[in-house]
Amino acid sequence: MKLLTLYLLMLSVALPVTAAELKVDLGQGIMTYRTEALLKRHDARTISVPADVAFEHTMQYRAVPLAALLKGIGPGDHLQFVASDGFAAEIPAEIILNHRGSEAWLAIEDPAHPWPALGKDHGHAGPFYVVWTQPRAAHIGPEQWPYQLATIRRMDSVARRFPAIVPDSSLPADSEVQHGFVVFQHTCFACHTLNGEGDARLGPDLNIPHNPTEYLRADLLRAYIRNPQSLRQWPQAKMQGFDTQALSDADLDALLAYLRHMAGRKAQGSAAH
Repeated sequence: MKLLTLYLLMLSVALPVTAAELKVDLGQGIMTYRTEALLKRHDARTISVPADVAFEHTMQYRAVPLAALLKGIGPGDHLQFVASDGFAAEIPAEIILNHRGSEAWLAIEDPAHPWPALGKDHGHAGPFYVVWTQPRAAHIGPEQWPYQLATIRRMDSVARRFPAIVPDSSLPADSEVQHGFVVFQHTCFACHTLNGEGDARLGPDLNIPHNPTEYLRADLLRAYIRNPQSLRQWPQAKMQGFDTQALSDADLDALLAYLRHMAGRKAQGSAAH
């Protein structure tokens, strides 16, 4: 038995890291991009990413401009980036097409030179990872850096797909709750559902059976969002904190206003996924 175990271990070490596939569905048929082909593209280049979100230090990647893989999208389109671990980032196409200095790239893990493992028991970032150069220019948040990427899809807007997460329509467009709804989509909806609606599969539902504003004091909830380990120390925890650079105090205020509002709008008959 020991010899068999040793043999299997040696075999697994000897096997090369396999190439991967990225599926892109923009509504006109699914395009499949394979690692080998992406690495050989004429527009692939080596880029340097300071303060990389996943690795928390400067990283260099072989990457392709993301917009080059999304031909035909317009500023009004909405895209969903789905990772193999259940993370589902909702990113408006306008951000990718922006002319404000930020540029989105698809980083491609070379099987011959795999990326290091992520810290804090977060696994591996490959095979594909959306990274940004000059992210501050377009106010790119940490949830807009999806790694372990498997699929990109053009979708209807979040509000159309998931009406149970939308605030009361009578609220003014410039209200704090409506602002908080936008913040929620950028920061929370990639990992959590609300009222049983959403595509993410990483975190619990944020309204059913109870909204966090119903069982946590405002100061504790703020502290938890800023640094989850400040409330519960758990080595296997996956939630990352949002510092003031990723989530301003005003945006956090608006997010909490949205959550408090939705606590009074639980979808009847829904169940958390």
